[in-house]
Amino acid sequence: MDLRNIAIIAHVDHGKTTLVDALLKQSASFKQKTAENGDLIMDSNELERERGITIFSKNASVIYKDTKINIVDTPGHADFGGEVERIMRMVDGVLLLIDAKEGPMPQTKFVLRKAIQAGHKIIVVVNKIDKPDARVEWAVNATYDLFFELDATEEQIDFPIIYAAAREGKAGMEKDLSKMTDILPVFETIVKYLPPPAKSDIETLQMLTVNLAYDNYKGKIAIGRLYSGTLKKGQMVAHINRAGEIKKVAITSVMLFDGLGKMEVESASAGEIVCIAGIPDVSIGETIADPDHPIALPTIHIDEPTIKMTFSVNTSPFRGKEGKFTTSRNLKDRLEKELETDVALAVTPTEASDRWVVAGRGELHLAILIEKMRREGFELEVSKPQVIYKEVDGKKTEPMELVSIEVPETYSGTVIEMMGKRLGMMTNMRVDDNKNAYMDFTIPTRGLIGIRNKFLTSTKGTGIMNTIFLGYEPYKGDLPPLLHGSIVATQAGTSNNYGLVTAQGRGILFISAGVAVYEGMVVGETPREGDVLVHVAREKELTNFRAKNEGLADQLQSQRQPALGQAGGHRKPGKPRQIHRHGEDVVQIHGHGIGGLFANAEGRTGCGGGQQHVAAFEHMIEIARDQGAHLLRLEIIRVVIAGGENISADQDAAAHFGAEALCARILVHLVEAFARHA
Repeated sequence: MDLRNIAIIAHVDHGKTTLVDALLKQSASFKQKTAENGDLIMDSNELERERGITIFSKNASVIYKDTKINIVDTPGHADFGGEVERIMRMVDGVLLLIDAKEGPMPQTKFVLRKAIQAGHKIIVVVNKIDKPDARVEWAVNATYDLFFELDATEEQIDFPIIYAAAREGKAGMEKDLSKMTDILPVFETIVKYLPPPAKSDIETLQMLTVNLAYDNYKGKIAIGRLYSGTLKKGQMVAHINRAGEIKKVAITSVMLFDGLGKMEVESASAGEIVCIAGIPDVSIGETIADPDHPIALPTIHIDEPTIKMTFSVNTSPFRGKEGKFTTSRNLKDRLEKELETDVALAVTPTEASDRWVVAGRGELHLAILIEKMRREGFELEVSKPQVIYKEVDGKKTEPMELVSIEVPETYSGTVIEMMGKRLGMMTNMRVDDNKNAYMDFTIPTRGLIGIRNKFLTSTKGTGIMNTIFLGYEPYKGDLPPLLHGSIVATQAGTSNNYGLVTAQGRGILFISAGVAVYEGMVVGETPREGDVLVHVAREKELTNFRAKNEGLADQLQSQRQPALGQAGGHRKPGKPRQIHRHGEDVVQIHGHGIGGLFANAEGRTGCGGGQQHVAAFEHMIEIARDQGAHLLRLEIIRVVIAGGENISADQDAAAHFGAEALCARILVHLVEAFARHA
């Protein structure tokens, strides 16, 4: 039987996994062996289904006529580029998917560069031609430009083009969707254009481990390309690790991919993607060779990490309440296990026995690792993400990113201002007929930490941001300080509506009622620099007096549950976040806040009448003065008189006191109190 080994590469959300689903479902051999009818069959991981992206590369195989096609689905996000880089060593050709509307995107450039460097032949699939605003001709021309930009060979540039609507399971050599009936043109082009595995000049056994899996019965399974020779069950082989050490072991099982699963066989020949068991300490990038003539294959080159975080054991008062694994030994073993399968990750021990510096390719790369560990029952603390600097010719250099943004033209000024504050420099901008602005920026990686949530908020969810690593450039200077602080719980207890209604006037809350808190826990974000201390567990004192409609005006606003990737901007260097479980999918970020202005000693955010507010305000100033806080002048920006008695003001009117409403009745007392203590 003839053989083809192919990888499917593309930018995020251009339809890789959807196309693989269509290829599997329309393969006769797959229909006979599985009852899978759902969407995104290859995205089997829980995190992948939740986020809608491919994180881990996965293998499948189909039979088309008399040809077996091994398919590898790869991630599209640059943070998981290590998966793409090693998969290029396992295949002989690639399918490059391009969105008919968006055309080539930054991560299209990243994955295509890896394929061109590996010397693979490429088939271009223009997907999603069924979109109402598809620009097929423009997308094709932009793809040609990208090939020229990446110095592709003439043979690579002479690529065939397939037009497809993968969601409908249709493809064709012409861009007329009405003439398409099925996905078979993709199969035919693969068999016709992509080459079978090349024969090696070396006749002895050589296999490169590219991926790892685990089986409860067989143990660790090594997956890789068999470059030459034959592998048989029970055969003695030489395991050559990265240090060049050779050890003889016996293969206990040989398997080939069959559909989505693995099929055990007696032997496998050169060119196949095989799975072998029996080598407990095998790792990615190592060679399985002939024991009599052990020849190591070149190791897999992986781009270096650019972002680092410090992982340490959980030291919060909640330690051990929600997770199963809390010790430094648990954390150390888990990180070492992750290194076996994630070649783009780096773990370095520190002087402290319970801390490790973990480096990855980006915020998402590390956030996925933390989320996996959290779901497995680990408790840990992580520091704020920091970029990895380098010294080149005695000069400090830092990682740079290319950011491509698509946003309605109305928000283009907001985006330009936001990127400029983070040292971004615009390199390109255009506006299409639909009033959508497309902008490219080069920006330091550190400028992107914590920006995505602010970007989505500023563009009201309409903006799309994509990034790709460019390389190291001279240090661009210091970033302006963050213009927000943390809302910190002052006492331990359980949050309730009364305490949270009081606190929500200070900013945005991260927690709802009924959440256990401890002293020093970050429960929200304030728009001003410095920490604000609140008592979210404070209960309302009961009295015998009741007023009509009492309590109806106190409405608790919705909270923002920050994801790990968004939470990086809330921590100052040296202050850890504790990661623990909360419900099913909510991640709480805790940490200690210091300094700042004591917002309100009595826990009040405003005033609705009564002389008790005068005493509360004066008491607040006394505490602030005792704590060494700097009192700023009281500025009333806007005064609105309602009913001749109440005066309301913007947040800025109370400056750093956090009050949103000031009563006309006590305004004079407030100014006098300020004059006495300022």
